[in-house]
Amino acid sequence: MWKTAESVAKEFVRAINRHDVEAMAELMAPRHRFVDSMGQVVEGRESVRVAWGGYFRMVPDYSISVEEIFSKGPVVLMVGVAKGTYTADGWLREENGWKTPAAFRASIKDGKVAEWRVYADNEPMRQRMRTGK
Repeated sequence: MWKTAESVAKEFVRAINRHDVEAMAELMAPRHRFVDSMGQVVEGRESVRVAWGGYFRMVPDYSISVEEIFSKGPVVLMVGVAKGTYTADGWLREENGWKTPAAFRASIKDGKVAEWRVYADNEPMRQRMRTGK
């Protein structure tokens, strides 16, 4: 069954919101590339899988809500909000919660996410990291 670029991107977002790293990895191209909002790059499906696992331990309730989707060929741009609660010790404290506008750009190749790029203001998260527990 052939999937559209938009349907693959939406499926990837659902896997992120479930924190299902294995489903995310299954949707990634072998040479998957992740680019965060600071421009840092992680390359390769396994390296990115490990990075997401670490992120979900640091922000165990991380989620993305998509408000608008724009798609053209293999590129899908999603605009919405990212939110979560930073934790250094596994305890979710309300004061360590954050929410920020975000955009996500997915490049799809052969039904897999070849690149996932995040555009968001990291300052709300950095503030929680500086002051949170």
